[in-house]
Amino acid sequence: MRLQNDRGEIQISSEVFTTITGAVATSCFGVKGMAARSRKDGLVHLLRNESMAKGVRVIFETDDTVSIELHIIVDAGVNLSAVSSSIMSEVRYAVGQMTGAQVRAVDVYVDSMQID
Repeated sequence: MRLQNDRGEIQISSEVFTTITGAVATSCFGVKGMAARSRKDGLVHLLRNESMAKGVRVIFETDDTVSIELHIIVDAGVNLSAVSSSIMSEVRYAVGQMTGAQVRAVDVYVDSMQID
């Protein structure tokens, strides 16, 4: 993504957005971690911190906004609607504050629930 101001141009890679999104989402209450679906066996796997970006997809829109999709695994017994709303709000705020980009949409997909 490219942002311009009176002093010049700033380029922000998609990895920055995925890192911010993964960190913010996993810090929200009730989130066990980011999820990735295995192509080999079709099962959902919990991602480790160093590979959180695999559970995030960033879409750069033509109107210079960003749309974000993230796949998560939650703890058993949490209110899915409340957790998802919290993630949407926190990700939108953090990405906007840290990058200056306008976030068009944050879509949260709950891929699995983990029972400890």
